[in-house]
Amino acid sequence: MRIGSVSGSPVDGNRVVVTGLGALSCCGVGAEALFSGLLEGTFSEDRRIPDFDPAAFFGPKEVRRVDRFAQVTVGAAVEAMADSGLEGYDPDRAAVIMGTGIGGMGTLVAQQQVLEERGAKRVTPFLAPMIMPNAGAAQVAMRFGCMGPVETVTTACAAGTHAIASGARLIASGRADVAIVGGGESVMEPITFAGFANMTALSNVGVSRPFDVDRDGFVMSEGAGALVLERLEHAVARGARIYGEVLGAASTADAFHITAPREDGAGARRCMELALEDAGIAPSDVGTINAHGTSTPLNDLAESSAIESLFGESSPPVTSCKGVTGHSLGGAGAIEAVASMQTIARSLIPPTVGLETIDPAIHVDVVKGEARSLGIPVVLSNSFGFGGHNGSLVLGSLR
Repeated sequence: MRIGSVSGSPVDGNRVVVTGLGALSCCGVGAEALFSGLLEGTFSEDRRIPDFDPAAFFGPKEVRRVDRFAQVTVGAAVEAMADSGLEGYDPDRAAVIMGTGIGGMGTLVAQQQVLEERGAKRVTPFLAPMIMPNAGAAQVAMRFGCMGPVETVTTACAAGTHAIASGARLIASGRADVAIVGGGESVMEPITFAGFANMTALSNVGVSRPFDVDRDGFVMSEGAGALVLERLEHAVARGARIYGEVLGAASTADAFHITAPREDGAGARRCMELALEDAGIAPSDVGTINAHGTSTPLNDLAESSAIESLFGESSPPVTSCKGVTGHSLGGAGAIEAVASMQTIARSLIPPTVGLETIDPAIHVDVVKGEARSLGIPVVLSNSFGFGGHNGSLVLGSLR
């Protein structure tokens, strides 16, 4: 990963490695459940996290003072930290960067009802710290005593990806040795479903079909993903197991429309191009693309156009997790980064569940039906959000 201006003279920074993974998704609790679900096409029908018990992470009083989006963020971070085996780090050089698209929607809806039915005096005094989007990052920092930069990214559905990139740059620049990064979301409320449905973003049949000719919208879910990042020398010194490396990242904006992507995918293409440049690799060095692939007519076509424009006829295999995981908004990029690291570790690309007949207007090699072997151990993972936010990560095996 490089720091500095890509358009100027970037300088090489510290190498950033991944030593811990955690995920909560509609496939179940844990990163292993996530990848098994992607391979087998298994998930909860309501796209909520099955068997998640916040009481495992919070005391009886505390659990009532933390919104579910922060609860799932902490849950993913706890798994990632346990997986990393990380202990004895310098708290001043430990960062937390988490993403979310909306924050404490569940608390806001519930407390509005309290206000209307029971009056102002009955509204919880913890309203502000429960609904604020930075609550997830703050809770993780308090849990693990991280006293370096603790920040939150709220770039809609690109938030998780941007949070990982931001944490990696803190390590690459020398500001931190360790970073807990990722994102979480839980906004499974009637008002949220109504809003997305009325903008015709949700699937009418409740099925996520990325890149399919009959796709008709996304399926909303809840979930969180977390990764532990370390400076390579820091990880090696403690004998850590290393999943792989953050090779590069980039962020661009469409500056076009508050919800729709540019039809030609120009912003997404530039983002992928910059991420590869940041990693110091060519398009031919990419083994697979973990697409944003929301199953909306506009997004899938724009993303495939961007991929085709950048990679040409030699496009690597493309897959989308969202046929299984649904779309967890600000948590999606983090969940998909966890899946991407597992793809590298297992040399296996999950199929795009829900895809039956590819849209004839889409000219990329989408993995469908069965998992496919990963050749080159490099994954380009994309996330695009309302507001025109684009984010791309380049993840690879340790070289």
